[in-house]
Amino acid sequence: MIIEISRDYLRAEMEKVNAHPASFPIFERKADIILLKVFDVPSPGANVIKQEMLSLGGDAVVHKNAVDCKAEMSDIILMGTKKHYEALLNKLEKVNYFGLKKLREELDEYFKTKRPDHIESPWGRRITFESTRLMGIINVTPDSFFAGSRKEGLKEVLEAASDMVENGADILDIGGLSTRPGSEPVEEEEELKRVVPAIKAVRQEFPQIPISVDTYRARVAKEALDAGADIINDISGLQFDENLVKIVAEYKAPLVLMHIKGTPRDMQKNPHYGDVVKEIAEYFCERMEFAIASGARPEGIILDPGMGFGKSYEHNLEILSRLKEFKSLKKPLLIGASRKTFIGKALGDLPPEERLEGTLAVTALCALNDVDIVRVHDVKENRRVLALVEAVKCQRHS
Repeated sequence: MIIEISRDYLRAEMEKVNAHPASFPIFERKADIILLKVFDVPSPGANVIKQEMLSLGGDAVVHKNAVDCKAEMSDIILMGTKKHYEALLNKLEKVNYFGLKKLREELDEYFKTKRPDHIESPWGRRITFESTRLMGIINVTPDSFFAGSRKEGLKEVLEAASDMVENGADILDIGGLSTRPGSEPVEEEEELKRVVPAIKAVRQEFPQIPISVDTYRARVAKEALDAGADIINDISGLQFDENLVKIVAEYKAPLVLMHIKGTPRDMQKNPHYGDVVKEIAEYFCERMEFAIASGARPEGIILDPGMGFGKSYEHNLEILSRLKEFKSLKKPLLIGASRKTFIGKALGDLPPEERLEGTLAVTALCALNDVDIVRVHDVKENRRVLALVEAVKCQRHS
């Protein structure tokens, strides 16, 4: 009999084989084949990398015309264990040609960078990421796409917050500006009137619950932070208000950088990408560089691919099937898919009110892929899904 074992259970299976415990870390390193893609390497350099990886026992995929340099540049898919990459970095130590110095620096930075295991608010509240966290949605709006999320008046806001906290929300996300497809923004004063009192009321009632404010406006962010909010959740990735990054830097506030193509008004008018994952990753790198250069704390940045924000049905599904690529950017990852249109389409064009089961499936998928935060409307149901998934995941380490 032959069976293929899961990498997650390698240590347990080695114990059953009665291998020497001192060998466990050695075999585990050999079992982790890491696939890395690097972009735009001169073809001579790509050929060097191909040969070096082969000599080390790894491999590399290059452009079919790289070998004779008929293609000027080549992307490269590297295949190797951590040991292979360490040896490759050593070999490239003194190489300064064919773009290989830059490649070495990028690889070195990749392996040295660790994903933050927590974020901390300006007020000392901390969110850790040893498991997937739940962000509950409270919309202080009359026009959000899911009617069940709309809260009018502080009584409804506090009732929703109480229910979410009781059922296991880790973060409450409060927004006063609908960003559904085709929506027009309300005036800043109206957004302030909706959001700030809601945050003050929730903070007074629930002193310890982390609160994020869903806004792209600097003034709203500032007043929300002063009212007790902890996190800025910006759908525009710091594009819509040039002053917002100054507030983030001044308060040292955690920041969600979301990807969006266009604006809420026009984002769903035939969105197109040559390579959706690559383009979102490039956007994240550029936006992080801007944020950090402007004073934002690198350890406080969270990335959100922006499900439904300038994405087709197929784009959304590809994002969910390739979460590992986004996690490789070494930042906490947030997915906000709750009751969105692509879920309804996958289930036969169901309306928002009938998309709960699809949302729960997405939450399970995210948890299995170690997504750090899922943003949801229905906290109790999603908490139960997470509890079961985490119970299964715990068996990997028991």
